[in-house]
Amino acid sequence: MPTKPKKIAYLGPAGSNTEEAVIVHDPSAERVAFPSVRSATRAVENGEADEAVVAIENSIEGSVVDNLDLLIHDSKLLISKELVIPITHCLLLKPGARAEDVRVVYSHPQALAQCKRYLETRFSRASPVATLSTTAAVAQMMAQLGGDAAAIAPKRSAQIYGAAIFEVGIQDHAGNATRFVVLAQHDAQPTGDDKTSIAFSFAEDKPGQLYKAIGLFATKGINLSKIESRPAKESLGKYFFLIDFDLHRLDPKAQETLESLRAVTSLLKVFGSYPRYRPPK
Repeated sequence: MPTKPKKIAYLGPAGSNTEEAVIVHDPSAERVAFPSVRSATRAVENGEADEAVVAIENSIEGSVVDNLDLLIHDSKLLISKELVIPITHCLLLKPGARAEDVRVVYSHPQALAQCKRYLETRFSRASPVATLSTTAAVAQMMAQLGGDAAAIAPKRSAQIYGAAIFEVGIQDHAGNATRFVVLAQHDAQPTGDDKTSIAFSFAEDKPGQLYKAIGLFATKGINLSKIESRPAKESLGKYFFLIDFDLHRLDPKAQETLESLRAVTSLLKVFGSYPRYRPPK
């Protein structure tokens, strides 16, 4: 009996960079588009989908903070995989429209930020307008009555919606790439080359407490590949600290370190362990 393909939820509509990440992750999966990242993750939590693919970090703009906050505060899903996708943004127009007539450019806030220099140089008279996704931007542009709108989106969006590609590769830095994570009810088994993502906070602000927490990893010889902070949304000066370290949570050294960390923090949340991304040769 043939294996039923996975259902993978993602921020839609079809044609987005996140859908491309889903295809790279599992080409045989049934892709299910949702209007928001929260609704995509909720589908996994409710059993309507097997996994969700979510953007977490961009090489130009840094962390996708809304999605990080979702992991910290709202979701119980675990990271089971990471993958990195090169991002090529295109400037799209309605067929027959002229670039000199553009007065508004639609796109996702991340895409607008990644193309800020281009827009200021080439479309200084146009106002950037944020949309829920890059493909939603194309749909909104195509629905406009006139030709004074443009959209920033992937090539595939142009093919799906019948838009015209005015220029390819408009991102401000050629090496633009986004890190995506696969969220599921469980994380991955150890492979010998793994990462673990965690978040923690302190009950009160004291000198040296972050130094002490990070020192626990150094004592065990565990490399930290990423560290940043996010507001805890409780009061000014209250933060969550997010760390990626190069070891699976089930490794004895990691287990000992996490137990020690739990003793010096007020809250510790493990987002999961997963194979470390390695670029294809």
